[in-house]
This record gives sequence, structure tokens and C-alpha cells, in this order.
Amino acid sequence: MRATARPAARRAEPFPGNSHLRPIALDKVGTFLLLAPVLLFSIIAHEYAHGYAALKQGDATAYQLGRLTWNPIKHIDPFMSILLPILTYYIGGFMFGGAKPVPVNPRNYRNFKRGDIIVSLAGVAVNFVIALVCIALVVIIGMVGQRTQQPVPELVLLQTMMLYGVMINIILAIFNLVPIPPLDGSHVLKYLLPPAWALQYQRAGRYGIIIVFAVLLFAPGLVFAPIGLVSRVALGSWVQPFILHGGF
Repeated sequence: MRATARPAARRAEPFPGNSHLRPIALDKVGTFLLLAPVLLFSIIAHEYAHGYAALKQGDATAYQLGRLTWNPIKHIDPFMSILLPILTYYIGGFMFGGAKPVPVNPRNYRNFKRGDIIVSLAGVAVNFVIALVCIALVVIIGMVGQRTQQPVPELVLLQTMMLYGVMINIILAIFNLVPIPPLDGSHVLKYLLPPAWALQYQRAGRYGIIIVFAVLLFAPGLVFAPIGLVSRVALGSWVQPFILHGGF
């Protein structure tokens, strides 16, 4: 879908499968203050990517309605962007949320099928790119910090934010790839089905969020197993030597 997915609260480690990646120990409020700006930037980037891709495919709806902007006020949704992150953090153990869906009109795409796929996957692609950039910054900050003769608190704090950035964006990307309407992955799968099946598949979108919560409740491994696998690869043992410790 054109908005970031909204999974049910679930208790989880900040870095699943990478328990060694804990450069600093912060209290719950301190961790929240680190996570919040990273999550906000990530969900806005996800939505902006949908709108920008739609514009490039011939649909200017998001641009005309003022949604093709980095201004967070235009993207914040009271529940998805504020209440949901607070609830998932203090109840589930990890912060999650989303932004208001950007409005798009697929009928304006120059090529309907290609445009629909590109626009749907744009948010996922941007989240993966942000995760890769955060990994690079983790390594660079670590190299800089290791050259100092004593711990630099600001570098440790910044690196911790980048580590959270990796995890948040991996989760956003993979969750949105789940092929349950109206999540982004469904816009690709529907073109692989026979027309009659695809029609029924899209109609299931009215119950999509219920289905998503059911999967998370009764078969969470279908979602969190690939997230854990990708996170272990992204933040594997090759990153550990660059993790800064101390300074607080």
C-alpha cells in the first residue's frame, strides 16, 4: 500500500539476531528519543518515494495536493505517526509506525502495470537504500571514533542512531513486501496471478489489515524470520569491530 505497514505490537530485541550490537545502554526514554527521529525520517522517505515515483510515471496527484514534500507536518498521521509508535514501543518493545498514505491515481500512469509496480516498490527500495547508507555510516563513524584516544559520546550516540536506522528500515522494507493487500508486495503479486484470481485477491484488500494482524498473531515467523535473516546479514560479524562502546 502507499503507506508504511502497521504491524501489531510485538516484543523484540532492538537488533534481532545481533545481540552484540549494543554500543550504549540508555533508559527507555533515552532510547525513545533516539528512535523517534529515525523512524519519522524513514516513514516520510517511504511515502515521498511513492509520490515521486508516481510523478515520474505520469501521476501528479501527490504533487498537486502538496504531499511531495519533506515537511513532516504534511505526512504525520495522529494514530500511525504518533500513537502507534508510542504503543508499540512501550508495549511491544520496539517502535513502529507509518505516515499518511500519499494519494496516487494509477489511471494517470503512462503504463498502468509498469507504473503500479514501480510506484508500489519505490518506498521499499528507498528503505533498503537508507539501511545501506546507515550501515556505511556505522562503519565510517566507528573508524573515526577508533582513531580518538578516548570515547567521544557524540560519536557513540550518532552511531547508535544509525544502527537503529538499519533495523527500522529493514523492518519497514520487508514488512511492506508481504503480499497481503493492500501492502506494497501485493501490487506485484497480483500481476502474477490469473485475471480472475487477481480480482478476488485485490478484493481481499478490504480485510487486508485484519489478515496482517492475524498473520502476526498466529504465524509471526512468516514475517519476522526474513527480517531476522536480513538483519543478521546486514549487521553481521563484519560490523562488530566498528562498534564504539562507552562514552556515557
